Amino acid sequence: MNSNAAPRRILIVEDEVHIAGGLIFNLEQEGYAVHHVENGRDAFDLLDQEHFDLLVLDLMLPDISGLEICRHVRDYFPDILILMLTALGTDEDRIAGLAQGADDYLPKPFNLDEFLLRVKALLRRAPAAAAKPSPRFYRFGDNSVDLEQGLAHTPRGDFDLTDLEIKMLKVLIKKAGQVVSRAELLQEVWGVTPDTETRTLDNFVVRLRKYFEKNPARPVHIQTVRGRGYRFVRKQG
Repeated sequence: MNSNAAPRRILIVEDEVHIAGGLIFNLEQEGYAVHHVENGRDAFDLLDQEHFDLLVLDLMLPDISGLEICRHVRDYFPDILILMLTALGTDEDRIAGLAQGADDYLPKPFNLDEFLLRVKALLRRAPAAAAKPSPRFYRFGDNSVDLEQGLAHTPRGDFDLTDLEIKMLKVLIKKAGQVVSRAELLQEVWGVTPDTETRTLDNFVVRLRKYFEKNPARPVHIQTVRGRGYRFVRKQG
């Protein structure tokens, strides 16, 4: 690995902690930046937030099957390489994994040296990303949004967002957990001076809450911070 390059980023999705611990230690010894989660939901959340070069994916997980995660990654993050690990080692299982988009498949128990060689061979296929790309798809609560096409899927139904609604949502998402002032939103979304007197911003907040909040009168995602602005919260408390 080039010592001057940023380390390749690997996400391990594995619920057997002792296996994950050994993989993490050995991959870090090879110079990779490694993250680990034990279930599919946490994997989806992390994939939405950060860029990874390789996904090391167990097939049998406690909440979502590895095959379903594989399909999701291929649809939403097509550039991520996938190495599937599983105790199901028949030809049919291997073919099923590859058919869902896995780049390689290693049955358990496996030889650690072979695993490291497979990882190295996979990562040679694709150059390291110069920077973390902005996510196209974003999930929060029970909602998901295609930020390129402006399509929102929510428990209330599907909605087509306007360009300005998407722009405002992107600003809030980018600064999730932080207070975003009215002045900042007016400047970044509408390109007007911070001291502009307008109800447009308030009307947009009302619309976004109608789309994404279970109870718009008591919002959990797009919160008002009195006297300061708004805060976007991804997960419900």
